[in-house]
Amino acid sequence: MPFIRPASRQPSNSNAATMGRAAAMAVALLVAVVASAATLPGTASASPAEGIQPLSKIAVHKATVEMQPSAYVQATPSLLGEQGEDTEWVTVKYGWTYPSDDDWIGVFSPSEFNSSATCPNPWPAEEPYLCTAPIKYQYANYSANYIYWGKGSIRLQLINQRSDFSFALFTGGLHNPKLIAVSEPISFKNPKAPVFPRLALGRSHDEMTVTWTSGYDISEAYPFVEWGASVGGGAARQTARAPAGTLTFSRGSMCGEPARTVGWRDPGFIHTAFLRDLWPNKEYHYRIGHELPDGSVVWGKPYSFRAPPSPGQQSLQRVIVFGDMGKAERDGSNEYAAYQPGSLNTTDRLIEELDGYDAVFHIGDMPYANGYISQWDQFTAQVASITARRPYMVASGNHERDWPDTAAFWDVEDSGGECGVPAETYYYYPAENRASFWYKVDYGMFRFCVADSEHDWRAGTPQYEFIEHCLSTVDRKHQPWLIFAAHRVLGYSSNAWYAGEGSFEEPEGRENLQKLWQKYRVDIAYFGHVHNYERTCPMYQSQCMTSEKSHYSGTMNGTIFVVAGGGGCHLSDYTTAIPKWSIYRDHDFGFTKLTAFNHSTLLFEYKKSSDGKVYDSFTIHRDYRDVLRCVHDSCFPTTLAT
Repeated sequence: MPFIRPASRQPSNSNAATMGRAAAMAVALLVAVVASAATLPGTASASPAEGIQPLSKIAVHKATVEMQPSAYVQATPSLLGEQGEDTEWVTVKYGWTYPSDDDWIGVFSPSEFNSSATCPNPWPAEEPYLCTAPIKYQYANYSANYIYWGKGSIRLQLINQRSDFSFALFTGGLHNPKLIAVSEPISFKNPKAPVFPRLALGRSHDEMTVTWTSGYDISEAYPFVEWGASVGGGAARQTARAPAGTLTFSRGSMCGEPARTVGWRDPGFIHTAFLRDLWPNKEYHYRIGHELPDGSVVWGKPYSFRAPPSPGQQSLQRVIVFGDMGKAERDGSNEYAAYQPGSLNTTDRLIEELDGYDAVFHIGDMPYANGYISQWDQFTAQVASITARRPYMVASGNHERDWPDTAAFWDVEDSGGECGVPAETYYYYPAENRASFWYKVDYGMFRFCVADSEHDWRAGTPQYEFIEHCLSTVDRKHQPWLIFAAHRVLGYSSNAWYAGEGSFEEPEGRENLQKLWQKYRVDIAYFGHVHNYERTCPMYQSQCMTSEKSHYSGTMNGTIFVVAGGGGCHLSDYTTAIPKWSIYRDHDFGFTKLTAFNHSTLLFEYKKSSDGKVYDSFTIHRDYRDVLRCVHDSCFPTTLAT
């Protein structure tokens, strides 16, 4: 059984060929598998939201090769993506003479594994080594009557991940696996093809960035985006090409296991292009591509986006905010203890409502890869229908960043050794330093100040200086709606764990920030981490500043705190006693939506992912003078001198 080490809560001191061929593949595949989550460090933290990455339940280090003549695995089709598809369904047929309830199918990519004497596994084992876990698994009895007939068939969904795939049948369960059959490899037609574009807002209001993944290094092909303004609702008549930069990361960039060992998988190459001098609110078409040395181009799919409004521009502006979505498999694989049961509901609801919003903020805890790097590809594929058409802004969460002795604020192992590297590479965000995951975004009448709760935010730190600068430099007569966001709850939550701690917050969460929120009159402070929904009254220093619950108008005298961590991961419990400041709680999956109609009216809505209906809402009606008026701790000293 995997060992989950309790995590500390204290801040760190530092800031179908022949059987012979199949058997040979099996040996290369499994004898080499001497790494697993059985000895992995903790992937859950003693926090409001615990969970176990399903892949970590496979004790592959105990696997033995016991190929059985009666056992077989076959996967069809053998060639995927013949029409350029980046996602395909595969039929896997399998069986053997002695089926059991705990037999399972593992999907491995690459299909063949090279042994290596340099695999950095920390446990003693004989060579050769295999340094990767399966990318997904499914129990064989998922196919009806497998136990009775000794044969089954399942359908699995694969995405183009820059390599081929093989399928292995194991008996002995997840904890004592024995490989008894392996399939011939299958592959996408072009495994290197560019896939899953991800839009993000740039540092300037007239800029959009496009990030995507491919198997092409810069020495093999030149990455670029072909783009242009749409004309009459159709495709662009004139186009330009924007070159893209290329990044990747290596096993050596990971800080611990499983990311450095069984969880490692080559991420390919991540490209980002900057589309500049955009006209506000104008529709643009684009497609990603790679120019090969012979001048031919490997194209991605065509998409379109709407340019962001200029700062202060009055137009209808709609923004989605949530956290802690996670990823799930549409084929039902990788399920363990309902780890992320609402993830696909939220994703599908946002795809369905795509025309109803303009941008997305995902405030931390994205795929919960927890050191299994293949899951980042899976996540980018899951949300691709959103990210290819709407800017998708992200924040850093504990499952992206935290690892001991890596200058994180929390000395815990929640990232599975990733220490922020995949998150900081797969997604663009307009930070001055990508390793410091804080940034500001001006979007029309909104300013968003996105903080990084995995680095120190207290007074005297660089992040504190950033937060104050972001809050203090916005022109509220043109950008009246000021939003603060971070992953962990630096404000208020009646989560049961927080209540047990006695403070309804992360340790030292709001003590250094609440005066800034009050001084600069932050409208809403958003948090995730706690997997549910909760909204407070407008507050300052743990007190409600008004008895109104849903229609706020006049003088701005407190900040509304929202926990929107019900994006999809397993739900968190509340304390049974409801604090006076808690206006609405919902133990379900959902997301929030902000709609700015003009400079005076803002609508907030909370929607369930299951049905898309609004279950909580409030409005703010306020003029500029209402923002300027002094309330406690919100104004500089004045004088009566004439």
